[in-house]
Order: sequence, then C-alpha cells, then structure tokens
Amino acid sequence: MTILLLLSGFVLLIVGAEALVRGASKIAAAVGIPSLIIGLTVVAFGTSSPELAVSIMSSMSGNVDIAVGNVVGSNIFNILFLLGLTALIVPLIVAQQLIWFDVPLMIGISILMLALGWDGQISKLDGLILVVLLIGYNVFLIRQSRKERSALVKAEYELEYGVGKSWGLKEWLLNGALIIMGLAMLVLGSRWLVDSATSIARSLGVSDLIIGLTIVAAGTSLPEVATSLIASMRGERDIAVGNAIGSCVFNILAVLGISSLIAPGGIPVSRAALQFDIPIMIAASIACLPIFFTGHRIVRWEGGVFFGYYIAYTIYLILASIKHSYLQAFDTAMFWFVIPLTVLTVIVTVVRAIRNGNPIAE
Repeated sequence: MTILLLLSGFVLLIVGAEALVRGASKIAAAVGIPSLIIGLTVVAFGTSSPELAVSIMSSMSGNVDIAVGNVVGSNIFNILFLLGLTALIVPLIVAQQLIWFDVPLMIGISILMLALGWDGQISKLDGLILVVLLIGYNVFLIRQSRKERSALVKAEYELEYGVGKSWGLKEWLLNGALIIMGLAMLVLGSRWLVDSATSIARSLGVSDLIIGLTIVAAGTSLPEVATSLIASMRGERDIAVGNAIGSCVFNILAVLGISSLIAPGGIPVSRAALQFDIPIMIAASIACLPIFFTGHRIVRWEGGVFFGYYIAYTIYLILASIKHSYLQAFDTAMFWFVIPLTVLTVIVTVVRAIRNGNPIAE
C-alpha cells in the first residue's frame, strides 16, 4: 500500500502540474500576456510546482529533511541525469544567455544557499531574500522577452501557449477548472508522496534526507524530464537545456524560498547536506560552464559523463545509507581515479576549444 501510495502521489503531481500549466497559460494568454513571457514564467512555475507542493507539505508536517533533499536532489537530477540523458539521445545546443547569465546565476544562488544554511537553518529572513531574488529574476526574464526579435521564437511560443480565435465563457470555465483541479491534485499528491516516502525511509532505516535526495527528487522532476525530452526530439534542443537550468534556479529561489517562509521557524538544514550534498550540487552547476561554452553544445560523451556521475552519486548515497563494506573502495575509486580523470578531460577540452578558436566568447 505504501508503494502504491507513493506511485499514486507521483501520478497526481505530474497530472496536476500539467493541468495547472495548461489552465494558467491559456488564461494568461487570454488576458493579454505575451506567449513568450508565459513560457518563461508561468510555465516555469508550473513545471516546478511538484517540488514546491512537496517541499511545503513536508515542511508543514515536520519532515524538513525531505524539503531540503527535494530541492538539492532535484537540482542534481536536472543537471546530471536530465541533461546527461537528453544529450545521450541527441546533442544539445546551448543558448548564449544560458552561458553568460543563467548558469552563473545558478552557480551563485547555489553558493548562496550553502551560505544561508551554514548556520543550520534557512530562516524566514533567508527565505525572504530568496523570494526577492526570484521577483528580480522574473522581472529580468520579462524585460529580456520584450527584446526578443526572432520571429521563429515568437511563433514557436505563440503556437504553444497562445489562445484560439474563439474564447467564450466555456473556455474560461474549462481553464479555470483545470487550475483548480491541478492545485487539488498537487496538494493531495504531495501529501501522499510525503507520507509514503517517510514510511519507506523509516522501514528501510535511512534518513528522510536520503529519500528526498533520491526517490522524491527524481519523481518531482518528471515534468522537467518529459518537457526536455519532448523538446529535444522536436529539434528544440536549446529549450531542453533552458528548461533544466531554469528549473534549478526556480527550485532554489521559489521552492526553498517560499517553503521557508511558510514553514514554522524556517527550514533546518542538516550537517550532512551542508558538507556533502549541497557542495555536490554546486560542483555540478560549475561543471556546466566549461562544457557549455566549448562549442555552445553538449555532445554525447559529455552527456555520458553527466549521466555517469548521477549514477555514481546515487550509488554512493545507497552505500552510505546502509553502511556497506564497499563504500570505502567506492570512495577511493571516485576520489583518486574518476574525478581527476574527468577534470583532466574537461581541461583538455577547454584548451583545445581555445586553440581551435571555438565560439567561447561570441
């Protein structure tokens, strides 16, 4: 029953997020908001709504480690698993704005999260800082969207998020019902997911943080996985990358910020998260920069490196949680062989790109 409840929670979160995005984007278009702004803001909030719902629910129910693990785990999942898997299927194109603004912003707020939580808590004041940054980020997105000159980009967003010619009472009621239904599913799905995840953690003898970093993080990131895979298969490979990076920014600013404002007394951050998982999230964010600017694309071997590191990270969490005898050997292999080899490969790639005159600073 617990597993069934967990799976049902995931389904409700995914369906609820889709209903919320559809209803909200159509109503936003109907009241005159440009489709490009809808795609960058309304839809971004919608695809991050499962993480937000789960983090708020877990914070209010006292399972704060799930709230933190959900945010950190989702960002690691988005960078390493999502970008890695998508790039393995088809090489991804990286837009200029991502290289020079969004990725540095993601790195900066990841470091800020570590700094804010270093005292063991994301307080209400810390949450307010994150929400203010969220508002500023959305203002920036809106201003940038108004400068968009590409007719193809505008047509793409209009086709995806624009309204049809006929918009009467029936359409208002239908899309209003989608929003209400989506919110209800998110609330119920997050409750089921948090309750079942907590039960699983206790039965397996692992911490709520581990469950949040793995099962919950992967499950709540499924809307981003679907969006990025569909976009890449349609040839919209820059959107696939932008969706993953944008989701990471929203997870920290919106999910963590709003959750800490709502949670009584803020959100405690465990020493384990501060010393290992958040630094891993920061390292994954920093790893994007050299890979992104060498040719403005993520090729298959780079996607394979990202994907492989996510598998290694997950294996480490499992071995550490059960205190397996292979943990020390795994640590040694990662620290002395895998990580140095990867760093060397990235450095060689960057040097070659500079020597060959690849468009690093175009």
